Amino acid sequence: MSLEKAQAHLAKYGLEKRIIIPSESSATVELAAEALGVKEDEIAKTMSFLLHDQPIVIVMSGQARIDNHKYKETFHVKAKMVPFEEVEEIIGHAPGGVCPFGVNPGVKVYLDVSLKKHEIVYPAAGTSASALRLTIAELEKCAEAQGWVDVCKDPA
Repeated sequence: MSLEKAQAHLAKYGLEKRIIIPSESSATVELAAEALGVKEDEIAKTMSFLLHDQPIVIVMSGQARIDNHKYKETFHVKAKMVPFEEVEEIIGHAPGGVCPFGVNPGVKVYLDVSLKKHEIVYPAAGTSASALRLTIAELEKCAEAQGWVDVCKDPA
């Protein structure tokens, strides 16, 4: 069902036919990079948080990590992840397939600036064995994001 939700969302932008279904799992950044033959940092991972009890997702580059100080400066609250066992119910996609496409109503999407160093990124498409190839401009448009944030640690 999550794949169908993502497909329906992407169809609004004519991108549903670009979904890739690799033969291997792409549930983690490492597995997705291996299955797609790309660098881990090119995977656009989507993390789920509760912001004042309201669900949000932040899409970031594959090797990026949340910087708690930057997160608090941006959202004025400590980062609180959605509990693993509640992700599917709250966000609309199960862990490993969380993406910004076809999320539940009320879930706000943000894009982290860590993605901007890439021309092409590969987010999931609703399942742990799906992805699609998007330019940053395409991701920005079809994710229907609230905007760009800077909440990840600076690369070493």
